[in-house]
Amino acid sequence: MKIAVVGLGIIGGSYCKALKKYTDHYVIGINRTRSTAEKALAEGSIDKIGTPQELGSADLIILTMYPQADIDFIKENGKYIAHGALVTDASGIKTAICPRLCELAAEFGFVFVGSHPMAGKEKNGYEVSEAELYKGASFIITPCGAEQRYVDTLSNLAKSIGFSTIKITTPEEHDRMIAFTSQLPHALACAYVLSPCCPNHKGFSAGSYRDVSRVANINSSLWSELFLENKEPLTAELEQLIENLNKIINAVKAEDKKALTDILERGHRVKQSLGE
Repeated sequence: MKIAVVGLGIIGGSYCKALKKYTDHYVIGINRTRSTAEKALAEGSIDKIGTPQELGSADLIILTMYPQADIDFIKENGKYIAHGALVTDASGIKTAICPRLCELAAEFGFVFVGSHPMAGKEKNGYEVSEAELYKGASFIITPCGAEQRYVDTLSNLAKSIGFSTIKITTPEEHDRMIAFTSQLPHALACAYVLSPCCPNHKGFSAGSYRDVSRVANINSSLWSELFLENKEPLTAELEQLIENLNKIINAVKAEDKKALTDILERGHRVKQSLGE
C-alpha cells in the first residue's frame, strides 16, 4: 500500500520507522514543520515528503495529531482523499472524534476506522520515535460501522509492525476503559508530584516514587484536551478514586487498624487475582 502518515511526532514517526523496517509499504510523511519531514526523509523513515493535495495517491491515511487537529485537517483536506481509501486516527479518545470523522467520511467518500496504539513515552517529538515502539503493545480498533475487510486491513497492518494484541471495541467502551487505564494514572501522577515534599524526594525515594510519578512528565496541552474531551468517564473514575482515598484517610484518622487492613487487603487481593 501507499500509506500517508500525517503528523511526525513520536506516534507518527514511530509508525513511519516501523513501516519502513518491517513492511514493504510505501510511506509518505506529511508534517506541518518541514524540517522534521526532511529529517525523516534523510533518515529513511519515509519514502517521500507529501502534501495534503497528494492524499489522493494514498490507500491508507494515518492521522497522528491532536484530536481536534485531526478533524480540522480532514475538514480542510478531505476533498483530496481518494474514494474508498481507508483513514484511521491514533487518538486517545474516541467518542469525541469518531462520529465527526464518520460524518466527514460520508461527505468525502473515504472509509474511517478508529484506532489507538497503546504505546508511548514520557517525551514527545520525532526525535524520540522508534521502530520498536509498538513491539508487544495493544492496538485498539473502533470499527465505526466499516466493513470487516477494512478492519482486517488495519489489524493485519498493526500485527506486521509489532502489535501483539488487537482489541475491537466501541468508542464508548474505549473511552470508559482509557479513563481508568491511562487518564486516571496521569491525573494521579500530576496530583502526587504537586506535594510540597516532592522537590526533596531524592535520598528518600525508590521504586514506589518512581512508579507513581513516572507519567507526570506529561504533555500538558495534549492531555488537557484528552481529559476535557472525555470528561464524564474521567470524572467518574476520579470520584471513585477520591472515595477510596477518603476511606483510607478516615481509617487512619480514626486509628482503625481493622478497617485500614481490610481496605489494603482488598486492594492486594484484586491485584493478585489479575496475576500481574
